Amino acid sequence: MTTVARTDWKVWSCDASVVVTSALVLEDATRIVRDVVGQVDDACSRFRADSELSKLASGLATGMSVSPMLVSLVEGALRAAALSDGDVDPTMGNELASLGYDRDISELSVVEASTYATVDLRVSTRRPRWQDVRVNGLTLTVPSDIRLDLGATAKAIAADLAAAKVAEQLGVGALVSLGGDIATAGNEPVDGWEVLVQDVPEDPSQQVSLAPGAAMATSSTQKRRWMSGGYARHHILDPRFGLPAEIVWRTVTVASSSCLDANALSTASVIRGFGAVRWLEDLKVAARLVDAEGRVVTTSLWPVATPELSTVGGAR
Repeated sequence: MTTVARTDWKVWSCDASVVVTSALVLEDATRIVRDVVGQVDDACSRFRADSELSKLASGLATGMSVSPMLVSLVEGALRAAALSDGDVDPTMGNELASLGYDRDISELSVVEASTYATVDLRVSTRRPRWQDVRVNGLTLTVPSDIRLDLGATAKAIAADLAAAKVAEQLGVGALVSLGGDIATAGNEPVDGWEVLVQDVPEDPSQQVSLAPGAAMATSSTQKRRWMSGGYARHHILDPRFGLPAEIVWRTVTVASSSCLDANALSTASVIRGFGAVRWLEDLKVAARLVDAEGRVVTTSLWPVATPELSTVGGAR
């Protein structure tokens, strides 16, 4: 990626980056991004007993007043659920915990990407629960038998918020990347926002130019993998069963007008399996899917791989 100034670090056990069009504001931009990430973590971390969501969990069944940040994160998760017809369901915290994902992935016995998840016998179905979550102003109501998991959408929302704040407060173009969730805001650099689309080094890669103000998200079944109950697990659950989605796609990358929407569509595509390509085409979404064997499938709006950069983004 051609950059003017960039900082990289680790957060939530994934790579984080901020890129700005002026080196003079890089330190301030990094501070803004770190602050947004910290606020999001304070509001909704499933792994911290002192997060707002954890502390209030026991009283949410009768409705409780929560912070504007937590409301925004829950509303974003419900938007993702609606956009994906329930495929991206934020009510599976209990299911993730029962599968062993009850603490940060760095504390689990990680499985290499080459070890594909073994499929459980799938017989019983799970009733969708996301519509049981209610937000009324600053009042959040969550049934007592539901535990929210806002991890995926919260990361995307954090990228959207952080990029917008950097651009607005510092008057520069900004790109924020949080573990594969990329948001841009403000003016683009002279060479454009060049992005390498590749999940792990063994995957086929493509360099694209992300349009200013556009966002991109990659959902992967190759990362956040662990062993539990004799099975190799990954973190993207099929809400019909409360189990890891079958691995039709290693990764799905989607470009959209917001990182939240891109993340919802890419995650839902992993869950939809073979049906994802037609679904994304019908939605007129630019997407790139890599199957379990490393073969690439794209929608018609995704740029054709050429020696020159192709622009993607802003299609939805």
